[in-house]
Amino acid sequence: MSRPRSVPKPPGTLDELLVRVRAGEFGADPNQERVSTAFRTVQAVRHAERATGYRNEVLSVRLGAVVGSCGAEPGTLPADTIDDCVGARVADLLAHPLAPVRIAALDAHLMRARPHGPEHGARAYPLPAGSSLTKSRARARAVVDLLPPERVRTVLVVGVVNSLLERLRTLGIGCVPCDFAGGRTEWGEEIRRDAEAELDRCDAILASGMTLGNDTFEPLRVHAASTGKPLVMFAQTGSAILPHFVGAGVSAVCAEPYPFFWLDGGPGVVHRYGGPSAGRRSGDPGAVRRAEGASAARRSGGAA
Repeated sequence: MSRPRSVPKPPGTLDELLVRVRAGEFGADPNQERVSTAFRTVQAVRHAERATGYRNEVLSVRLGAVVGSCGAEPGTLPADTIDDCVGARVADLLAHPLAPVRIAALDAHLMRARPHGPEHGARAYPLPAGSSLTKSRARARAVVDLLPPERVRTVLVVGVVNSLLERLRTLGIGCVPCDFAGGRTEWGEEIRRDAEAELDRCDAILASGMTLGNDTFEPLRVHAASTGKPLVMFAQTGSAILPHFVGAGVSAVCAEPYPFFWLDGGPGVVHRYGGPSAGRRSGDPGAVRRAEGASAARRSGGAA
């Protein structure tokens, strides 16, 4: 009779996870695995009901039947990045000098070793068919509802997504939007550039998986772990990476592997880890917050 395979202990840091994966502790030996396909997805969007638009750029690598992805600031990936990935050993990509390559490879490797599913703690959350805005709003509900239902007054949002800000506004929760791009939100609020400088102003954090690829994840995780603040990650980048940190600074993850909601108008699914139990979310997820008082409702100004 074969012994059941032991489950690796959770990693303490992202760097530790990379080292342990390269050592073969999670899944197959990365020295024996090669990436078959690499591609870059470039997207520009401006929803019909929105006054502003944005661009996305994502590096993805295919490993067997799975795809790992990492978002990057548009225009920052060298033209030969894809050539570096195709046919390369996963172990070599995990040590690549570009962080988006390391993260995309790590995401693919862990996606194969630990796919999203109830056996690994994931709860499927369906997204409806519809326009990109319809699906964006549905995903925003999936993400924001992972915050605790009480005691959240102001949320630091790292990686500005207007549908997330809109959802917070609807629930009467203040927010501090942060993004390297700066600028202003749909409602005219200043977008801060330095998330670490804003941490003490907020009692919860929503952060994009892109923080994995631009080296800003660890400070957020460490702050959340040391203060007990909820840290909810919405992850197209690193959807298979971030669930490993639930309970180690990360309180919940909304994981969305490729293909992302903005690529397809049909029904989709995201996978949620951690956060409040489904039973506490069975009714209107905003009812508790609104009952606690709408007087706190618009510290971020304006109307949705």
